[in-house]
Amino acid sequence: MKNIRNFCIIAHIDHGKSTLADRLLDFTGSISDREKQDQLLDNMDLERERGITIKSHAIQMQYEHNGEIYTLNLIDTPGHVDFSYEVSRSIAACEGALLIVDAAQSIQAQTISNLYLALENDLEIIPVLNKIDLPSANPEEVTDDIVDLLGCKAEEVVPASAKTGLGIEDILTAIIKRVPAPKGEPGGALQALVFDSVYNPFRGVETYFRVLNGSIKKGQKIKFMATGKDYFADEIGTLKLKQEPKKEIHAGDVGYLITGIKDAREVKVGDTITLSGSPANSAIEGFEDVKPMVFAGIYPVDTEDYEELRSSMEKLQLNDASLVFVPESSAALGFGFRCGFLGMLHMEIIQERLEREFNMTVITTVPNVSYHAFTKKDPDEIVIVNNPSDLPDPSSIDRVEEPFIKASIITKADFVGNVMSLCIDKRGTITNQTYLTTERVELSFDMPLAEIVFDFYDRLKTVSKGYASFDYSPLGLRISKLVRVDILLNAQPVDALSALVHFDNAHTIGKKMCEKLKELIPRQQFDIPIQAAIGSKIISRETIKALRKDVTAKCYGGDISRKRKLLEKQKKGKKRMRQVGNVEIPQQAFMAVLKLND
Repeated sequence: MKNIRNFCIIAHIDHGKSTLADRLLDFTGSISDREKQDQLLDNMDLERERGITIKSHAIQMQYEHNGEIYTLNLIDTPGHVDFSYEVSRSIAACEGALLIVDAAQSIQAQTISNLYLALENDLEIIPVLNKIDLPSANPEEVTDDIVDLLGCKAEEVVPASAKTGLGIEDILTAIIKRVPAPKGEPGGALQALVFDSVYNPFRGVETYFRVLNGSIKKGQKIKFMATGKDYFADEIGTLKLKQEPKKEIHAGDVGYLITGIKDAREVKVGDTITLSGSPANSAIEGFEDVKPMVFAGIYPVDTEDYEELRSSMEKLQLNDASLVFVPESSAALGFGFRCGFLGMLHMEIIQERLEREFNMTVITTVPNVSYHAFTKKDPDEIVIVNNPSDLPDPSSIDRVEEPFIKASIITKADFVGNVMSLCIDKRGTITNQTYLTTERVELSFDMPLAEIVFDFYDRLKTVSKGYASFDYSPLGLRISKLVRVDILLNAQPVDALSALVHFDNAHTIGKKMCEKLKELIPRQQFDIPIQAAIGSKIISRETIKALRKDVTAKCYGGDISRKRKLLEKQKKGKKRMRQVGNVEIPQQAFMAVLKLND
């Protein structure tokens, strides 16, 4: 065990995490020249295009230092805030972390939030100053920022450039010298932490784990403690670029396990693996079920594709156990699913994967968060509201609670005013303001999660000219005055356009939605009234005027009564059309609700 080192890499998006992982693999000779490619561990097309890590990966390297062979297990983590639970389990499986900071951009919001996660797990932090070869790099100033943040010495910061390979050897030496070897009892009862799982269409779910105590042998009967299910370890091994089967994996090491499980929901990240015959006394702390934060309806464009969409979603769920969905129907859109996502990025990725991997074009309704409503009849009973139509009748509601988050925004001092006014518009209250340097400020806000679901991130980038970085953590539920704004088209409610909003913003949002729909819905042969309503009270109205044929064109001269007769006839026809007419709502109208401020 003394020659094993388990470490992860934490960084803000685009600070060079994947490139550094590539260089470490090159330098330790873990990959051949044939296998080399950029962002080697990011194997999804989407990850490569967007330059983000969506799924965490693990890989083992061998490195010789002072005549001894060391086993280095790199557990890669996703960088985005939506996947913070996965990051926390990956961090719990390590003893050390490389904290990468871009020498041109300095410390950003996610660097800090992931750093706190690492410190909570008592990890040894090795600061790395990356991209020092850039012309815009500012190594001295950024080193001072890191020293202030970590309280370390300036010489402990390793300067490097992942692109050119500068400083890679120093990083490996620092990992071996500074990251402690894993502790554990090789002879104790088996306790292994599941930090990830991958679906393989031929072999079922592959579970990635880190053994804390004891050892696991091929063919043993094992048990997952959170689900309480037993399986046989058909194959175990270590994770090189290709999987290497082994007979036994000991305490302190990282490996994979194949048991033939076909359903990804049976393997939960953070679960503990133990032996069925001689189980451990307790599970590893920190396990929780992943809770979806954002909900939206996904509907097929053509209602006949409903079954196809269901099978596509089930296949996606095999790969991504954090996606949850239940069938629902809407009067406007037909049959579809109400889906729960970890956040907005997760929602975008699922939508994109449905289109790419399954050729499914889908309509997504306005995303919203999960509220708790309490009725006057039974004030202790919680009614969970994931869909605006689930909200009980306003007259029977006692109170509604909505989820709040603690938002941390790091920006340049010049943009503090803009960022503050944006957050206050979004019902945020400022709780803290810290100057990290004379130029950079960290602002903390308590905000409703619902307000950041729509366009908050885009607007934050706009008001700060792209400089602000943003991160958040959940705070729990607070009482809020919420109402449901319904949209009526031709006096018929369109349930897919309903939204739950705060009472103070309801009038403005209702008005904006009516104006936006007036632009997007094509004119018909009859007048279409668009109304926004709270309950039975109409708060805003716009009318799309009818396309009128000039029926009096052929009457030149003659008596006025001839013209009037034709106009009356036309009026009756329009009235009848309006009673039986249906209004088609284009796809942009559903998406436009998200972009009300553009």
